[in-house]
Order: sequence, then C-alpha cells, then structure tokens
Amino acid sequence: MGDDKMKLPQFEGHWDHWNEVMENFFRANGLWSLVENGFVEPTNTTVLTEEQRGRLDDAKTNDHKVKHYLYQSIDRVTIEQIQDRRSSKVIWESMKRKFGGNERVKKSLLQKLRRDFEVLEMSETEKVEEYFKRVLAITNQMRSNGESMDESKVVEKILRTLSEKFMYMVVSIEESKDIESITLDELQSSLIVHEQKFKRSERSDDQVLKVTYGRGMGSRGRGSSGRGRGRGGRGRSFPDKSTVECYKCHKLGHFKNECPKWDEEANYAEEEREEILLMAYTEEGEEPEDLEAKAELLLMTYSGNQES
Repeated sequence: MGDDKMKLPQFEGHWDHWNEVMENFFRANGLWSLVENGFVEPTNTTVLTEEQRGRLDDAKTNDHKVKHYLYQSIDRVTIEQIQDRRSSKVIWESMKRKFGGNERVKKSLLQKLRRDFEVLEMSETEKVEEYFKRVLAITNQMRSNGESMDESKVVEKILRTLSEKFMYMVVSIEESKDIESITLDELQSSLIVHEQKFKRSERSDDQVLKVTYGRGMGSRGRGSSGRGRGRGGRGRSFPDKSTVECYKCHKLGHFKNECPKWDEEANYAEEEREEILLMAYTEEGEEPEDLEAKAELLLMTYSGNQES
C-alpha cells in the first residue's frame, strides 16, 4: 500500500488518543526514533565521510516522511499555529505542549470523566450498541489519563444502568454467572440477542393488533355497517356516528334508540296526563274510579294521535 493511500487518524483536539495511535504507527514503520530523538545536522564546516553523509541523507529523508504524515493527520489551522516546523521532533513537541497538558490539567480532566462515568445511564429508546459506545468512549479516555479501569468494573456499571426492559435478564446473569468472569464482548452479544427478541415480539404484537382492528371494522353485523346484531357491535369497534341519521328526529349523530326526543316526549306526556286527570276531576257527578278510567282513555287517545 502506498504512503498516499494510508488512512491516518485525524487530530480532533484529543491528544491522548491521537498520540497513542500515531506513536504506534511510527514505531511500526521504524520512524519513531526521529520523532522521539530527532537527528543532529552537522555545521557547514564539518567534514563528513561518505558513510556519514549517507546516514545523514537517510535521516533527512525519513524526517521529511514523518513530517509528511503529520501534515496529513493535522488540519491546516492547527499546523499554522506551530511557528517552528524545521523537523518532525519540533512539530511533535509543540503539539504535545499545546494539547497534551500538564499533570494538573490531566487530573482535572480525569475528575470530570469520573463524574461522567458515574452518571451514565441507558435511556429507554437507546440501543445496546449505542450505549456500549458511550460507556467505552468515557472508559478509554479515563484509561488514557491514568485511571485504572478493570473490565469487571465496566461490566458491573453497564448491568447497573441498563433500561427496565433488560432487568430480568440482569437478574438472570447475576444469578447464573460470575460477574468477574464475564467479558464486555460476551455481555454485549447477550444483550443484543435479547434486544432482537424484543423487536420480533413488538412486530408480532403490532401485526395482531392490526388484524384484530381490521376484523372489528370490517365484519358485517358487528361494526358500524352491521345488520341484525346490534348497532355498536360487541365492544370490538366504535362506529362513526357523524353520518348516522336518526329515524326519529332525522338529525345526524345518533341512532333512533338514542334520540333525545324520547325523553322530551316522555316529559310532555306526563304533563299532559296530569292536565287530563285534572280536567276529568273537574266534571261533576262521576265517581273517582270512573274519572281515573276516563283520564287513561283520553291519554291513550292523545298518545295515538301523537305517534301518527
């Protein structure tokens, strides 16, 4: 693979991560000694042998190669902040002073990372893979700043802060396995499998609800268009009454048996009955029993006329 096609990590302000990756890259390519120690260029008056001149030329070539990698990895704005760029060692030391920080800065950063780690908690909508990325990002930064983070401590943290839907699985893991022996990869795999089962179960429930709703709305005789088995079905669906016409008052919005006219007529009939009884009692020469019968007859006659 050519040098121009190598994918180098881009410096994004996080010195510890970038420093670790770049150091490993330079060591793998036999160039780290130039970054760490640099090379001494002799004065113009120094007489060099052919062998010394050859070694010096190789050192210069390799130093230019290291600078080429650094220029590819560091953005233009950051590079322009470095005034002295005569060698790769000078550039590296300048980056370290500017972004590496001192011990006080590292301790302050570590305290912040510890707080972030303690308040980490998985949200209800968060996926397992996403939560593991969040936890490991903070964990790796803590390790880069000198914190000792055992894998078992990270496993315990994740188990304590999973969302509610994973709780019974957490209990099962704690009862059946030794937490100290579980790796992060094993835990993540188990939780992802569990998460996929949740998704299949939710899809199945959705399909059942759709089928049930479709049957409730489409069944003849049980929905809004049913015949002979009630107007509202058996509790499976609620028809839209906005287009229903009442055969009693001929208004929209209710069925005939729900028409408020019935209550109005019932109240009116009761008032008429009392008036008829009063009229019957005012006639002279009749017994009370005959007056009651006469009033009932008049009321029946009136009701018949109203219905017709």
